[in-house]
Amino acid sequence: MEPKDPTKRENNSVYSHTDSSPVNMTDEQWKEILPRNVYDIARNKGTERPWTSPYESSREIGTYYCAVCGNPLFRSDTKFESGCGWPSFYEPVGKGSIIYAADHSYGMDRTEVLCGRCKSHLGHVFNDGPQPTGLRYCINGVVLDFE
Repeated sequence: MEPKDPTKRENNSVYSHTDSSPVNMTDEQWKEILPRNVYDIARNKGTERPWTSPYESSREIGTYYCAVCGNPLFRSDTKFESGCGWPSFYEPVGKGSIIYAADHSYGMDRTEVLCGRCKSHLGHVFNDGPQPTGLRYCINGVVLDFE
């Protein structure tokens, strides 16, 4: 699987695979630099339709990064086939790569997963994943980059 088109990141000065400093930008600033589909999910807490991400069935070896800021999120060796329709992982790259928030939207009690660097919405984590963690990070593919 090829990485996403890097030309989409030309105007995104915060995108980096090595800079771990926090990113704080206004919604207007994000709108100027992010593709609309990425903005809608990352900043408006949207969800892509299931089974639409090429990353859902990808078996390529590499690292998944936040498509908004480039923060490393998941390694391919923690990816598994969950059958839920979105890319699923059982463990993030590191403790600071992901942050969590309570999500009570749509009458459900869930745990939201956000990028630890830019606080963009990535998806949700559930307690029905494989060992060794027992977790399933269900992530919107549109907010992932892969290399």
